[in-house]
Amino acid sequence: MDDKPILALNAFDSSRAQELGGGLEGRVRQRAELFGPASVLFYDRPLEFVRGSGCWLYDAEGSAYLDAYNNVPSVGHCHPHVVEAATRQLARLNVHNRYLHQEILDYAERLIATLPAGLSHITFTCTGSESNDLALRLASEFTGARGVIVTEAAYHGNTALVSEASPTLMKRIAPSPRVRLVPAPDRLGEAFAGHVQAAIRELNDSGVGFSALLVDSIFSSDGVFADPPGFMGPAVDAVHRGGGLFIADEVQCGFGRTGTSMWGFGRHGVQPDVVTFGKPMGNGYPVGAVATRPEILEGFCSKYGYFNTFAGTPVAAAVGQAVLDVIEREGLMENARGVGEQLKRELRSLAARHPAIADVRGAGLYLGVELVEGRSESPAPALAAAVLNGLRDRHVLIGAAGRYGNVLKIRPPLCFSTANADRLIAALDEVLMQLARAPAARRPG
Repeated sequence: MDDKPILALNAFDSSRAQELGGGLEGRVRQRAELFGPASVLFYDRPLEFVRGSGCWLYDAEGSAYLDAYNNVPSVGHCHPHVVEAATRQLARLNVHNRYLHQEILDYAERLIATLPAGLSHITFTCTGSESNDLALRLASEFTGARGVIVTEAAYHGNTALVSEASPTLMKRIAPSPRVRLVPAPDRLGEAFAGHVQAAIRELNDSGVGFSALLVDSIFSSDGVFADPPGFMGPAVDAVHRGGGLFIADEVQCGFGRTGTSMWGFGRHGVQPDVVTFGKPMGNGYPVGAVATRPEILEGFCSKYGYFNTFAGTPVAAAVGQAVLDVIEREGLMENARGVGEQLKRELRSLAARHPAIADVRGAGLYLGVELVEGRSESPAPALAAAVLNGLRDRHVLIGAAGRYGNVLKIRPPLCFSTANADRLIAALDEVLMQLARAPAARRPG
């Protein structure tokens, strides 16, 4: 079975635009004409939204869709406190950070206070892609090597450098010689550490050398692997014994999403050398950052330096501060833990009734539901696509992940409630029952 590029999961088939009819067909065609092959839309029938609030998105007709997919608006779509902070600061001042302004200093101190001791220098970016790009450059300069280890279906961003370390983006090209791929951990931390050790040896034997292991500690694009807490320890130890750096990509699993720690790596009790942040920082406003030890950043800056015009502006800082305010004031990390536990229990109850559900895994409000053909171990990507579209028709939005695109990805804003979880479960139960009565819908396309 072929691996599925991340943009191909649940993608709209543009050759079917004529089936849409009316204004929707016209807008889809206009987009295709303007964007060319880079135009990717979700669902068999694309959606068009005009506003959002909390965990809800609304189309032009006023229909509400429960958003259990988007982690970018981490504290909820258009949260009033975040909107007010951005608007207030934008009306006052917005300049690049080569001028002094107190807001970004306060924000940097606040972020650093949440990190392990030693990660005391922070550099701001605009996106997770930029953050991971800078992190790889830091690692290469610090270690004097170029080799990077990532998991087989990883996604870490879309710059030229980071794309090489994002195998799930690749359609028909082989990974770069400087990149080694290892299987996702799938509950076996010792096996994962063994794969990492073997990849380190390969990189060193090839002459490329080993600079870094780059992972997000919930292994989101690989299909969501979170447990047991602590399983990453042996792999990180192997990285440090091998003279490399551990880069923790927190774009997906950070900011309280896993429910028990502010950062995904915290669940595993490991010490990163570099931490990268991205889209959830700004609740939709482009904010990113890299945190590291002083000696790692200083060596890099002695040669290259780093400047990003739109990073660390007063507006970016105000928005970032507001997001942290909401997480703290509204108890969103605790909400992620409580609602996530309820949701996992209910998903496992569904698994007892639906043979197609092989596994339910994850932590907090980041869960994966693995679908297979019956009680077999054969991945069922066609079924996953049918489930996503069936939920879309019931006004519930989730995503897909995994090497074969057969894992339902549930990753809502952190304000997701128990009532929201109940609605998701009811809709998923209904879709699975309907598809079980129509076996043809489950055959791979």
